[in-house]
Amino acid sequence: MQLKHFHLLTVPLLTATLPAQAFDLSEQLSIGGILAAGGQCQDVSARLPDGTSLKEFENECRGGMPIQLEISYHPDDANEFFVKLAFATANGLNQVSPWKLASWATDLEDDVKDINGRNRDYLLTAWYKHTLTFEDEGTLGTSIGIIDATDYIDGNQYANDELTQFMNEVFVNANTYNLGSYDAGAALEWGQGEWTFTGLGMNIGENDDGDNYNFWGVEIGYHPQTTLGDGNYRFTLTGTSSAFPDPVSNKKGERLFSYGLSFDQAFGEVVGAFLRVSLQQEDTAVDYKSLYSGGLNFDGSGWNRDDDNIGIGYAYLDGGNQSIDQSQVFEAYYRTVLNEHAAITADIQYLQDESITADPAQEDPEGWIFGLRLTAEF
Repeated sequence: MQLKHFHLLTVPLLTATLPAQAFDLSEQLSIGGILAAGGQCQDVSARLPDGTSLKEFENECRGGMPIQLEISYHPDDANEFFVKLAFATANGLNQVSPWKLASWATDLEDDVKDINGRNRDYLLTAWYKHTLTFEDEGTLGTSIGIIDATDYIDGNQYANDELTQFMNEVFVNANTYNLGSYDAGAALEWGQGEWTFTGLGMNIGENDDGDNYNFWGVEIGYHPQTTLGDGNYRFTLTGTSSAFPDPVSNKKGERLFSYGLSFDQAFGEVVGAFLRVSLQQEDTAVDYKSLYSGGLNFDGSGWNRDDDNIGIGYAYLDGGNQSIDQSQVFEAYYRTVLNEHAAITADIQYLQDESITADPAQEDPEGWIFGLRLTAEF
């Protein structure tokens, strides 16, 4: 295997000078963020439907470096103003990989420019939140501004962060939910004991066809603390306005609608497990109609490396009404903490796409991606 065009970006290991957490400028104002430098190399080939190898795609290595900056202002316990900015260099493999799913789900150079067709660069979120606390210890939070739906719904303890956990998008959020990000909206968060309820609505600048649309999502969560360990069980429902084309006539006027479950559960101090199942209707053009993913997390305390961890995940996606029949992804990573500010992750992925077409010469890509990611939090 010959690997070419190596564009991996590196970051000087001067992380010992970075603070371990958000820096408090005052009792009300804090600033923090994360810097990541990642590189991935793909070894991809194609096979015919009968399993015969056809040819190799071009194998290459590329990298990217996102930087996210967060500013939080708490005038008092009930109110918060929050801003997140993001900058990045390069786009990694995401624009040259033959697979439908992005091998690194972070916001890279093109992702932080002209966000949602709004002619806005670098500003991801900017919102105000007010929280009411009741005598029975229940809370009700309301947020308004430029928000990200992934901050409110489809969370998971072991598979939800592309900068510290899995890199492939399928293990970060369920793409069948079509979650809206970085646009105008409002969110409601209610919590009482082991139960939570979240609802949000957003207006998204444009979809892939350049049309403005509305997005909404609701989620009910149950968060028990058992003798086994902490667990999180969520039911999620999402949808959009009628701004998407019919898959046959291509006439606009259809909605996206999705639902699913997300589980994560600790089994003692070392082992944790996660599971996601999500489905969406096919009234409009969709790449996948269902997603099933799951995996394990192993805490480093099991081998006297308390801050390290191993993640292993597998995902199967059933194709929708476009060109994909099915996709499969396997990913495993080892994250080792260098100091209280920085960590490095070695990551490996196996991906396979199968097409619907009956063309016997159709090339279905499969292969491996090898990655390395350095993160520094401040």
